[in-house]
Amino acid sequence: MNDSKAEAATLDNSAAPATVLEPTGALTVETVLSVHHWNEHLFSFKITRPASFRFRSGEFIMIGLQGDNGKPLLRAYSIASPSWAEEIEFLSIKVEDGPLTSKLQLIQPGDQIYLGRKPVGTLVTDALTPGKRLFLFGSGTGLAPFLSLIRDPDVYEMFEQVVIVHSVRRVADLAFRQELESQLAGDPLVEDQALVQLTYVPTVTREEFHTTGRINVLIENGRLFEGLKGEARMDPATDRVMLCGSMAMNKDIAAMLEGLGFVEGSNNKPADFVIERAFVG
Repeated sequence: MNDSKAEAATLDNSAAPATVLEPTGALTVETVLSVHHWNEHLFSFKITRPASFRFRSGEFIMIGLQGDNGKPLLRAYSIASPSWAEEIEFLSIKVEDGPLTSKLQLIQPGDQIYLGRKPVGTLVTDALTPGKRLFLFGSGTGLAPFLSLIRDPDVYEMFEQVVIVHSVRRVADLAFRQELESQLAGDPLVEDQALVQLTYVPTVTREEFHTTGRINVLIENGRLFEGLKGEARMDPATDRVMLCGSMAMNKDIAAMLEGLGFVEGSNNKPADFVIERAFVG
């Protein structure tokens, strides 16, 4: 379903916004430009970007809609587009009874949406010390910030190899699979670097696929390192890691890394690996 154009919607100027929103001191009001439904519980969408909006690739921002009480209903979402993009893209799950996602999954091009004015986050290169290999471990919609980072030219200047690992339950959950398998062919800024430096490792846990198992299993059995330069293990002397996914994944891999001598970093104190602790619902 990754290339199902029938699932995608683009902005129709004749479509009227469902609700008229008002900006606040902390929120701008943006327009939905396009929506793509990957499957029955996963979708992505693009919105307009304010001229004054600045962010570092990998950061997250508060977005939302008007709640039943008439006030903004907001959640933290990682930005999936690179910092240079003219539009802002997000990747979201669909939760039938989720306070926000139950409404958000129904948005159409032309609708309005709240966008926070202050992006933040730890999944940024500023929070890591220099290294040779950058591993981006994501599960589900935790892929989003890494879609931003792998299209940032600075990342390829900082690291010799960039490895993006996406763990999902079903093959149909591998959002953006075509773009990643092509190593970002056609990207206006990083096409040449990605072709040489980017490795995409999709893995599926509940269906047959060429790579199966959770990320920690791929690390332990060595499958992760096939085709990569360097040691067939995680090495704090050369490797840097970003984690974004389920709490269980973050906890398990963080514990594994710390057991190997990796130190968690932050914006104030860069180190060997970082975790994003913001969630949507």
